[in-house]
Amino acid sequence: MTIDSRPQITGLDVNSYKSGFIAIVGRPNVGKSTLMNRLLGCKVSIVSPRPQTTRAKIMGVKSLPGAQLIFLDTPGIDKSGGYFHRLMVKTAMNSLEGADLILWMVEAPDPLSRDDKLILETMRSVKSPILLAINKVDLVEKERLLPTIDRFRALLPFAEIVPISAAEGDNVALLEALLVQYLPEGQPLYPLDQLTD
Repeated sequence: MTIDSRPQITGLDVNSYKSGFIAIVGRPNVGKSTLMNRLLGCKVSIVSPRPQTTRAKIMGVKSLPGAQLIFLDTPGIDKSGGYFHRLMVKTAMNSLEGADLILWMVEAPDPLSRDDKLILETMRSVKSPILLAINKVDLVEKERLLPTIDRFRALLPFAEIVPISAAEGDNVALLEALLVQYLPEGQPLYPLDQLTD
C-alpha cells in the first residue's frame, strides 16, 4: 500500500488542474530573482546589483485557481570564477533536468552575451519546453526588440518569446499565463498557501 503525500484539496477539479516545476535560468544579474518575486507577489529571493547573490536554488510556489507554478530561481550561469562558482553553475544546470518548463532570461540591452552563448549550447539538449523572456525592455527603444526576437527565434525552437520588464511588471501577467498554458496536467504538489520551501 502506498501513501499519497500530495495535498488533498476538496472541490479541486484535478482533471483540468496543471502543476509543475519551472527552472528560471540565465546569466548573473539578468533579473531572475526580481521576476520570481514579482510573480509570487512577495520577496522570496534576494535581489541585489551584486552578481551571484543567489548561490543556491531557491523555490517559490504560486497557486492559482487552476494551476500551481513551482519556480526554481537558480544561480547565474557564466564562465568566470573558481571552484565554488563552478559548483553554483552546476546547481543551475542540474535544475534543468527535473524541470517541466525552462524559463530562460536574457537582457534586452545585451541580448546574446558570451555567457548567453554558453547557456544556448546547454539549451540545445533540453527536452522540456523553453520559454524565452527578454528582460529589461524598459531600458531599450522598442525598435530594437523585433530584431532581437527574430535573432533568438532563428537560434532555437522556443515555445514562446516574451519581452518583459521584471522591475516594472511589463508583460509579466502575459508570461505567467503562457507558463500555465505549457504546464503539464497534475495535482498541486504543495499546500495552496505555501510560498517557498
